[in-house]
Amino acid sequence: MKTAFVFPGQGSQFTGMGKKLYEVNKEVQDIFHASNDILGFDIQSIMFDGTEEELKRTDVTQPAIFIHSIAILTANKTEITPQMVAGHSLGEFSALVANKSLDWKDALSLVHKRALAMQSACLLTKGTMAAILAMDDNKVDEICKSIDGIVVAANYNCPGQLVISGEESAVLKACEVLKENGAKRALLLPVGGAFHSPLMEPARTELASAIASTQFNTPICPIYQNVNAMATSDPQIIKDNLIAQLTAPVRWTTSIQNMSNDGATLFYEVGPGKVLSGLIKKISPVADTKILEEMV
Repeated sequence: MKTAFVFPGQGSQFTGMGKKLYEVNKEVQDIFHASNDILGFDIQSIMFDGTEEELKRTDVTQPAIFIHSIAILTANKTEITPQMVAGHSLGEFSALVANKSLDWKDALSLVHKRALAMQSACLLTKGTMAAILAMDDNKVDEICKSIDGIVVAANYNCPGQLVISGEESAVLKACEVLKENGAKRALLLPVGGAFHSPLMEPARTELASAIASTQFNTPICPIYQNVNAMATSDPQIIKDNLIAQLTAPVRWTTSIQNMSNDGATLFYEVGPGKVLSGLIKKISPVADTKILEEMV
């Protein structure tokens, strides 16, 4: 029996995120104030009182979700220590703070650079993403390969839920063909670009140099990374996987399966929302899930 910490990514943000923790915890207040300095803008005000549109901007969303997760970790007085960690896309950076691979300030600086690089890449080519429901992963992959243009599997979230990503025209065409071939639904997502697709190559190149110059430590427990869903504690492999993640799919289903196979029976979700807990229940129905913020 092992305990795992999992961290959400983009899409879990909401107005008011982190505010309750801020009001009662001096260490959390310090994190928000330091974050404003690192980012160069008042993210605290946007997180607490911003509109949905403001929070949805990639350059705001990514650091906001990261900061919320770190605030929960900091406020955690339960003395629960993870024996393995994983993060969904952006959440991988939070996971690397939890297992002591990264200092949180260095991680936030990388998250900020990642968000800006991804936002810039989004402006180069019109891209989008879509959730495909109730279709076999292999069938989705096969159909995407048959479409003209760039469209690929981006997030293997759980059995029967896969997100595709790519050029807007190719994604729209793929949605049509997928529905014709039995997909229950093909829902366009309200995102600004084609994340985890070849269209993020300019961002990957930009982030690579920032990651290369950042100090990564040997972690206290393994991380199951998105790119290959495998456990690692090697700082260089962690770096390489973190860079590759921008243009590669998030293998969340396999990550949770591998964590369960390696003994994880209790998963704490650390961050805004409960999306990952729902996915984990679909991947590993016997797993127990808890929301760490509800315990601090």
